Amino acid sequence: MNPIKVALAGAGAFGVKHLEAMQKIDGAQVVSLVGRELDKTREVAQRFGVRHVADNLEASLALPDVDAVILCTPTQMHAAQAIACLKAGKHVQVEIPMADSLADAEEIVRAQKQSGRVAMAGHTRRFNPSHQWVRRRIAAGEFHIQQMDVQTYFFRRTNMNALGQPRSWTDHLLWHHACHTVDLFQYQTGEVATHVHAMQGPTHPTLGIAMDMSIQMKTASGAICTLSLSFNNDGPLGTFFRYIGDSGTFIARYDDLVDGKDNKIDVSRVDVSMNGIELQDREFFSAIREGREPNSSVAQVLPAYRTLDRLERTLAESD
Repeated sequence: MNPIKVALAGAGAFGVKHLEAMQKIDGAQVVSLVGRELDKTREVAQRFGVRHVADNLEASLALPDVDAVILCTPTQMHAAQAIACLKAGKHVQVEIPMADSLADAEEIVRAQKQSGRVAMAGHTRRFNPSHQWVRRRIAAGEFHIQQMDVQTYFFRRTNMNALGQPRSWTDHLLWHHACHTVDLFQYQTGEVATHVHAMQGPTHPTLGIAMDMSIQMKTASGAICTLSLSFNNDGPLGTFFRYIGDSGTFIARYDDLVDGKDNKIDVSRVDVSMNGIELQDREFFSAIREGREPNSSVAQVLPAYRTLDRLERTLAESD
C-alpha cells in the first residue's frame, strides 16, 4: 500500500495532536510541515521525522509528492487555504471551523465540487466514541433526544493557546466553539434547527470579542439545545454534553460517557481508538483511498454554518 503523503499546516497545539494521531495510522506519511515561526516548526518537524519545513502553504503545495493537506492554521485563514489546496488538486481536511462566515463556507463547498477531491472539516464530536455510542442508540430507535444541555468553558482572558503560548489570532465563541455543538445537535437529531436565538455578554476591551454567550435551538420535532459558552470560566475547563432523552440521560466529557447517575459507560469498543482526532484522520484517509465522501465532509457540515449565520444575525439584532 503506497502511503498517502501529507502536508500539515499549523505546527501549534492542534497540529501536534494530528501529528501524534497520524503516527498510529498505517499508510499516512507527513512529508511537509508549515509553520509561521520556522525555528519552532523545525523543532516539531524533527520530533516527528518530517523532512520538509516551510513558512508558507504555497511551498508545500508545490511539492509534487503531496497528496493531501491538513490545515490547523488560524480560523481566519481556513477558507482561503482550503480553496487553494483544492485548486492545487490536493485532498484537504480543514480544522473546525472551516470558515468564519457562511459565504466562505459555501465557497469551499463549490471548490470541492469543482475539484472532485475529498474535502473534510474537522468536526471531531462526530468521531468521539462517546457521541458515536449515543448516535448508535438513536439509529437503533432506542433513544430520542429531548434536550441537549451543553457547556463550553475556557479561561482565556488573554490571547493564549492551549499550550499557554501567545496566539497570532483571536478565537471566537460563535464561529469556533459553538460550531461543534451546532453541528452535533443537528447531526444527532437528523434535523436542522428551525428556531434559533443567541445572546452575548460585553465585548472584551482588548480582544474585541464577546467572552460569554448563550445559544438556544429547536428542531421541528421539538428537540431543544441549550448551549452556554464562556472564556471567563476559571475551571473546570472543556465541553460537557448532557443528552436528555426519552429512555435515559447520558453525559459526554470528550471520549468519556456516563449515565445520569454517573455510572461509567464503556465506549472502548465503539471504534478502533478512543482518540477522536485519530478517528477523524482515519476517516479522511479512508475516504481518499476509497474515493468516497467522508463523514464530516464540507458539504455535510454546511447546514451547521447556515445555522451559525442565523445565530449571528440574532446577536446583531439583540445588541
